[in-house]
Amino acid sequence: AISRWPNRVDQRELRQSEIYKQGMQTRRRVLGDTHVNAAEVQKSSFDAPFQELITEAAWGHVWSRHNWTLRERSIVTIALLAALGHLDEVAMHVRAARNTGATREDISEALLHTAIYAGVPAANSAIKVVKNVFAQLDASGE
Repeated sequence: AISRWPNRVDQRELRQSEIYKQGMQTRRRVLGDTHVNAAEVQKSSFDAPFQELITEAAWGHVWSRHNWTLRERSIVTIALLAALGHLDEVAMHVRAARNTGATREDISEALLHTAIYAGVPAANSAIKVVKNVFAQLDASGE
């Protein structure tokens, strides 16, 4: 029988690329082992391709570049996520900021900048989320 997709590659048969491995290392460094391990445990066949994509593309290609520090990437990421209204991701990256050297003052400045360039409502929503994350971190002693 002739295959309908003769050049199709079974992704499960490919070995992990070096970029993927670097991405996982950077992802763990930024987000922490606890977060990444939880994501890996929850990964299913449905979202495994997505998890592999973000690990390789975001963490392997972008976050692992040497042009900016992890702190700088963290600040920009928080501002962009706030501007786009992705508040769950804002919370995750605010927690991760502890691992990148980004301070609360850095985050405050990023959100102030967001207010001017992306709008006060976007920044205001993010500020509420960030304050909640800070309160949780303070309560847990982190």
